[in-house]
Amino acid sequence: MRSLMKFIVLLAVLGGFGYGGWQWWDAHGETRAPLPIQAVVLGSIENNVSALGTVNPANYVDVGTQVSGQLQVIKVEIGDKVEQGQLLAEIDPTVYQSRVNAAEAQLMVLQAQMADKRAQKTLAEQQLKRQKELLAVRATSQDAHDIAIATVRQITAQIAAIEAQAKQTQSTLAGDQANLRYTKIYAPMTGTVVSITARRGGTLNANQTAPIILRIADLDTMTVSAQVSEADIPKLKPGMPVYFTTLGRADKRWTSTLRQILPTPDVVNNVVLYNAQFDVANTGQDLLPQMSAQVFFVIAEARDVPVVPVGALRRSTATPREAAPPGTPVAGDRATPRSGGRREAGYTVRVMEDGKPVERRVQVGVTNRLSAEIRSGLTVGETVVLDTAAPEQGRPARTGGPPGGLGGGLSAPRGR
Repeated sequence: MRSLMKFIVLLAVLGGFGYGGWQWWDAHGETRAPLPIQAVVLGSIENNVSALGTVNPANYVDVGTQVSGQLQVIKVEIGDKVEQGQLLAEIDPTVYQSRVNAAEAQLMVLQAQMADKRAQKTLAEQQLKRQKELLAVRATSQDAHDIAIATVRQITAQIAAIEAQAKQTQSTLAGDQANLRYTKIYAPMTGTVVSITARRGGTLNANQTAPIILRIADLDTMTVSAQVSEADIPKLKPGMPVYFTTLGRADKRWTSTLRQILPTPDVVNNVVLYNAQFDVANTGQDLLPQMSAQVFFVIAEARDVPVVPVGALRRSTATPREAAPPGTPVAGDRATPRSGGRREAGYTVRVMEDGKPVERRVQVGVTNRLSAEIRSGLTVGETVVLDTAAPEQGRPARTGGPPGGLGGGLSAPRGR
């Protein structure tokens, strides 16, 4: 029985020591583990919207044919530079040449008939003149006189019919001559041949659709079309800066400004994507059609400013305009006259002073998911504590994103 009592007393003593040790660690746990800190550095920060895009020529034309027939020759190859008016290809002209020859022959027949009828009309008019003179002296009958009048009128009508036939034949001839000219295909613009879809010896049928032979593009100016999600579209405005890189040249950056956002979206797997387009000069011919581009639309940016990780920021209800000078501790949240009695959201950081963290109010500028610009409240070289502990308890806590959703890519108004 005494052994059992001694065992129970021993357990109680050990339990007391264990509880006392846990209480001591709980009260001094913050001093046992070093605080995560980082210095305020001078750097650049950017808030942007990223998207995938495709590079294509800003100006291009698909060269086709207006007539059917066998493609006899293609005088260019892919990559050739052509001038406007240069001969590109030829279609077999045999059928169209024969139609032109037939129309020209028919026109010659009508011209001959016209000459014959005009001669007959001249003779008929002379006969009518004599009939009038004879009728005046009663040397001919009225019937002969009337026949002479009718003959002139009849020949005049025949001449008018031949003239109409001649005009019709002339119109047909003009169409046949145009079709004959269409068998020779010329470049409608100056540029580079980027594709050829027809082959020599193939038959082209232009009765239903215009067959495409090749494409000419002006590669000096390219258009990038980027697909932006509907959630990011409200952040984009025409005229905002934009830059992009390509898969093959990740080290080179092309810059431009947003030209337009097409109003009709593309729906891919129930995802609504809008096409944002901008143009870029391609003087070095480094950009080629159908290249993939990683596009960045710049919402806000700041260069050579104090920067801290967003993990150092804490949400505050004081307005950012009340940022205290360096070294001023936070006295608490309060409403300001400018806010109309409402508590406005600001930010604070914990700054290491004499080896201890001191909370200080700061004004935040451009912010992205990783870093934040500090406009006032901190100087370069000071050390801030990353927000990994709850301020009211001082014990380890889970590491999360920036307070107030700053990690979502939003930025505060710059107001510089």
